[in-house]
Amino acid sequence: MYPRLNTQRARESMQQAGLSQSAVASQLQVPEATVSQWLGERIYPGPLQLLGLAKLLKLRYTELVMERDDQAPIIAFRRARGTRTHDHHVEKAQDMGRLLRHLAPRLPQGAQEAPLVESVPAADYSSLQAMAAQVRRDLGIGLHDRLDFQHLVGCFTRLQAVLIPVLWGDKQRHENALHIYLPDSETTWVYLNLDVNVHDFKFWMAHELGHCLAPGLRGEAGEDFADRFAGALLFPQAQAQESYQAIKRCRTDTGITKVLFKLAVERMISPYAVYMETASYAEQLGDRSLALPDGFHPQLTRFNQRYPKVSALLLGGAKPQPRDFITMARDQFATPFFDLLASYLRDTGKSYGFVQTVLDLPLLDAKGIHAELTQCP
Repeated sequence: MYPRLNTQRARESMQQAGLSQSAVASQLQVPEATVSQWLGERIYPGPLQLLGLAKLLKLRYTELVMERDDQAPIIAFRRARGTRTHDHHVEKAQDMGRLLRHLAPRLPQGAQEAPLVESVPAADYSSLQAMAAQVRRDLGIGLHDRLDFQHLVGCFTRLQAVLIPVLWGDKQRHENALHIYLPDSETTWVYLNLDVNVHDFKFWMAHELGHCLAPGLRGEAGEDFADRFAGALLFPQAQAQESYQAIKRCRTDTGITKVLFKLAVERMISPYAVYMETASYAEQLGDRSLALPDGFHPQLTRFNQRYPKVSALLLGGAKPQPRDFITMARDQFATPFFDLLASYLRDTGKSYGFVQTVLDLPLLDAKGIHAELTQCP
């Protein structure tokens, strides 16, 4: 256990006192950037600074400082652009992780052994392309071939990460994917929201795979790496080169848009991902002129609306019965999660409240899953 600043309480006290970061910095005679780093938990205040901050905010030590568990679940969110991670997001996810600890010992023998991966890999273009190419070689997939959903499931299985498919609705925030690493058992658990567009889903899966391959990268650095790795894996340099050449032959924005959307359909990924990887390739050539064509985003919205969500593809349009959902999860995601959960519930007699928290489900859905998993085989 080691201390950390209770940033949520500090921010609340600053707001109540009408104090900005600049005002706190002025009062404590430190740079404003230092206060920002305190509140972002990038650095911890020194003893005198901590005392001064507590007096300024009129907080007791026990209110301003919390003990941090060095074995606490490590959380990574797949965030939509423009969203922020708040303390309550992390705390909720860590509560889920603490319940997952009860399931970790039930994993098959050997599944808790950490795979040989890059702890902190290089994140430059060439290194990312090389890593993505190696993953494709391991899968037996060529650089020009389409990488499909089941290929990614196989990657997670080999890396001994437990996939947890969920139906969390169309939230477009952190809930699209959640990565939880448990240091005490060295196990990885990845929640995947199925209520998302089919062209985005593979990218989010590949993003989470990036976290598995680079466990030493966390925070913004980890998110940036995972995004860039996902793009390199799904649309590698060999494909980006062809896209770039096709785009350079276009004379209008309409022509460029057609190229991007055509490739997106062929590769079953987002047109925006195609653009980003093509632009990255162009930048390596010294060409920084590749801009998004006019009207791209409205056309992207209409494009997405023409295709179903992953949940509809796997489960049909209606809300599935618990048995159907659990069967789909086992068959399509090769996940042992529901078997682990069933074993734990039967052995311990835990109620549906455990299911509700560990899966972040509405009460009625949790009761249905609990009843299905605890009935006699």
